[in-house]
This record gives sequence, C-alpha cells and structure tokens, in this order.
Amino acid sequence: MKQLTRTDSRRRRARRRARDLGVPFEGEPGPLNAITDVAGVEVGHATLIRGRGALVVGRGPVRTGVTAILPRGRRDGSPVYAGFFALNGNGEMTGTAWIEESGMLTSPVMITNTHSVGVVRDAVIAWQLDRSGRMTQRWSLPVVAETWDGYLNDINGFHVKAKHAWAALQDARAGRVAEGCVGGGTGMIGYGWKGGIGTASRRLARSAGAYTLGVLVQLNCGRADELVVAGVPLRRELFGRKLRAARDLFEARELDSIIIIAATDAPLLPHQLMRIARRLTMGLARTGSVSGNGSGDLFLAFSTANAPGRTRGDVESVKTLNNSRMDPLFTAAVQATEEAIINALAAAETMEGIDGHRIKAIPHAWLRKAGVVRSAVSDSLSGAARDR
Repeated sequence: MKQLTRTDSRRRRARRRARDLGVPFEGEPGPLNAITDVAGVEVGHATLIRGRGALVVGRGPVRTGVTAILPRGRRDGSPVYAGFFALNGNGEMTGTAWIEESGMLTSPVMITNTHSVGVVRDAVIAWQLDRSGRMTQRWSLPVVAETWDGYLNDINGFHVKAKHAWAALQDARAGRVAEGCVGGGTGMIGYGWKGGIGTASRRLARSAGAYTLGVLVQLNCGRADELVVAGVPLRRELFGRKLRAARDLFEARELDSIIIIAATDAPLLPHQLMRIARRLTMGLARTGSVSGNGSGDLFLAFSTANAPGRTRGDVESVKTLNNSRMDPLFTAAVQATEEAIINALAAAETMEGIDGHRIKAIPHAWLRKAGVVRSAVSDSLSGAARDR
C-alpha cells in the first residue's frame, strides 16, 4: 500500500453523502451541511496511512490520525461557553473537569485514537504557547477525545506524533469538511462497517432566531444488526436475518465508542449547552445504538456567541436565549447528529489494516434502498390518512 501522511484532506476524492444518495432527513441543513456552517468554526485533519500485512508493533500497518476543531478559527483563541455530557464513560475526553467547573472551552477540540491522547494534548499546549494570544491563562487544559482503532491500526506503535497534531491544527479551515477515512476517523468502524468522521448542520427558521447548529462525529460504535437509517432498520426491513456483520465482535457486545461535538451561534450559557449535549444522545439513538457497557460515548457542545470584549472587567455582560425558546435547537441537535453519523458511513471507504483485517464500506445501494423504503412507508401513511 502506498505510504501516505495526508493533511490537506479536502483534495481527496469525496464519496457521495447520504442526502445525495436519497436518504431522507428531517430539517433544513446549512449551505455546507457541516459544522463549519457555524461562522468561525474551522476543521482540519492529519491522516496517517502506511504499510500492509502482518502487524509489527512500532512499524505498522498504520491507519490513524488526528482531527482538529477550532471554535473561533486559528486566528482567535478567545474562549467559548461549553457544556459536556457523558452517556457512557468507557472513553476519554481531557479537559472536561474544567469545562464543567468553569463553563468555558479555552482550547481547540482534538480527536484521535485511544493511545495518542497524551501526545496530542501536549502538542496542543506547545502549539498554543507558540502562538501569541492562544493562551487565555497561564496554563492550558486542552480538550482531546478518543476512540479505539486497534482492529485496523497499530495502536500500540504510537505513530501519532506532535507534528501530526500541529498539522491538523494548521490544516484547519472553514468550508467543506472531509469525511469518512480521514483524521482521527481513519481507522474507525461504525455498526460493523467502515466508520470515521461525519458532519451535518441545521439552520433554524427566522421565527426561531435563524441560528445555525452543526455537528461533527467520530463514529466507532454500534453492532451491525442495530443500524437504523432514516427510521429503517437495515437488517430486519431490507435483508431479514441474512445480513452478516463485518466482524463477529459486533454481533456479541459493544466495545467501541463515539465522540460527538456540536457548535452553534445561538447565545447559550454553559448550562444550556449541557442541555444541547444531552440531546445529541437522541440523534445517536435514532441510528440504532444502545450505548453498550464497553462504549465510550462523550459529547461536547459550544457556542460561538458572546465573544469576549477587548477589555476584561470584573463584570461581563452576555446575552442568552430564553430556555423556553430552545426547543428548535434541541430538534436541530438531534437531526444533525443522526445525519452526521450516516454521512460518516456513506463517506467511508473499504479499508484493510493490520494482519489483513478488512472492514467494508457500507454499500451505497443499501442506503439508497433505505431511502426508498422510507419514502414508500411515508406515501402509504399519507394515503391512509387521506382515505380516513
């Protein structure tokens, strides 16, 4: 296999997204249908793919990487309000103790593999120190999250280095976000199929404030027989019980994880962002996951509103949305999460990793068929309603 360390992932050939395949989703997406529809948010990836064949720890094969989310972009290190929620805690997201205490996110959000959290965390601190104004206090408690890619990747070889974290940060841009087998999602598996990075967004109606909410996921969870696409259980509705899982492990128990990051330009305070983070679980549930005992399901939401003033005083004035007006944002969070997860599956490509382990990409024809089934059910219900 060609050796590759890729940072500018936008140049790679993009697979079609779920909506392009006819999968019906509720809600109105933003122009890019991505977390970067929230103004100021930038995303970058560093992707490491090299070697093939038998596992030699320390040499490979390597199928891993780093994804970076910068809430206000590379040029603005000012903090944002944030909220954190753990659905199931068999995973890691550093820096969340301070977020829960202070309500503030003061670093980029990084996502990588389980055994690379430490090096990425240290790299972010060094990157902040190297850039004047990126540190909002004399210490840094970066947010670095993980999921396990050890079925495809030489995870114990520690191939992610500080330079790769820096590369992901330097690659961060607004605009289209690369999905599937990129960045931290390179070696991940979702519902027994090839998983990875996915994103989506929702734009609220003017009557609800015209706010935008975007979601990015690193999908590495779920069993093959659980997957639901647009309300259609793929195994039961399309293929009976004949559909075989990509690997038997996913038939027996849940061992992997998902990271979900939500961004919005709505003016929300930390306790309200925690409410948003909790709703991300409902979007995950729509795709079939039950968040098993072995899964690490960790969620973070932040708001780019309430930018700090140039002068810091003892009292700061902020705006906040009335709690009674949050329902459209809850809906947007659920809808965008569901679509981001299916986008991760749609964008991913079949990958072979260590010891010849091979995880197939979900066939696009199956996603199209789910859309056809959903449309047929909707038409049938509409017809029944007319006949009443």
